[in-house]
Amino acid sequence: MDALQQGANALFILLGGIMVLAMHAGFAFLELGTVRRKSQVNALVKILVDFSVSTVAYFLVGYGVAYGTHFLVGAEQLAAKNGYELVKFFFLLTFAAAIPAIISGGIAERARFWPQLIATAVIVGFVYPFFEGIAWNQHFGVQAWLKGLTGAEFHDFAGSVVVHAVGGWIALPAVLLLGARSNRYRKDGGMSAHPPSSIPFLALGAWILTVGWFGFNVMSAQTLDKISGLVAVNSLMAMVGGTLAALVAGKNDPGFVHNGPLAGLVAVCAGSDLMHPVGALVVGAIAGTLFVTMFTWTQNKWKIDDVLGVWPLHGLCGTWGGIAAGIFGSQALGGLGGVSFSGQLLGTALGVGWAVAGGVLVYGTLKRTVGLRLSQEEEYDGADLSIHKISATPDREANW
Repeated sequence: MDALQQGANALFILLGGIMVLAMHAGFAFLELGTVRRKSQVNALVKILVDFSVSTVAYFLVGYGVAYGTHFLVGAEQLAAKNGYELVKFFFLLTFAAAIPAIISGGIAERARFWPQLIATAVIVGFVYPFFEGIAWNQHFGVQAWLKGLTGAEFHDFAGSVVVHAVGGWIALPAVLLLGARSNRYRKDGGMSAHPPSSIPFLALGAWILTVGWFGFNVMSAQTLDKISGLVAVNSLMAMVGGTLAALVAGKNDPGFVHNGPLAGLVAVCAGSDLMHPVGALVVGAIAGTLFVTMFTWTQNKWKIDDVLGVWPLHGLCGTWGGIAAGIFGSQALGGLGGVSFSGQLLGTALGVGWAVAGGVLVYGTLKRTVGLRLSQEEEYDGADLSIHKISATPDREANW
């Protein structure tokens, strides 16, 4: 029975890892559909190579930073318990690799390729796992301090703050340090529209992410005996709430509609194991509205050229999710309890502060040393031709 249980747990978390791995195709197609045609190849290459760099960095350094263990031992030891620790690493790696995938969308179309890979290695090797260890592995006694102060530990079941808010808030300094794309904002106060290159690809990316998210959330239980249908239904309700709210707030804009479910899913991650489904619906709806409102303000009023809106989508909706777990996870609002609003607020603030500091340090250092941005000529030609020497549709262009 023990062998069967170990095998079932290994298979369970392996399937979760595969589902979240598939989400990276969603990141790629969401970016591909949103950027201009001259940056589509770059979007696809970045996500795959960032994932590969993330794997090496997390395997050699990051997992040890977060969990105090390593894999530089014999294969016989690694294969114990059906290799459960290895597939657990695989599952958690897919979370870690989401950080550079999130950042990629914000800095699209004008970031240099190799400096971003350096940033990926540092972020996944240290910046992200440092906070991951605090939130999910009791590092430095922070959780014990929060429990003593507020009555409950900081609760983030599937990473609203640990993954999404951290990724989004790291991206914000990167976007600001890079500056807007050429001609996006004119000196006279006007703006040049850079519409999505492909709504179908944007929608495909959103759908892949949405489906994979059920592995992201449900499989965060990490063992078969802890699986919860409540997590699945709460994820569903938040997704629907985010979609409908973005539909209304975004006035039928397809870009908003397809990012709406992602906003809801980002927000529900933290408390998906605690909330009532009605609470999850409300959390998702608020997140969808928050994304549309703040994306519009970011682009039009503040003139921050966050191409995919990763700061409002992941940074702000992730922050809302961390706080929302302390509201809708309470028994007073139909949740299971065991959380405190003040504990969630403090834990979320800690994650946001660490992410901003990490983003400023990593991208500020790279800007001062090797540079972050393509030259004006390279940006004009597009990242595809400048970096990869081929466009997304070379045959069509040759025929024309």
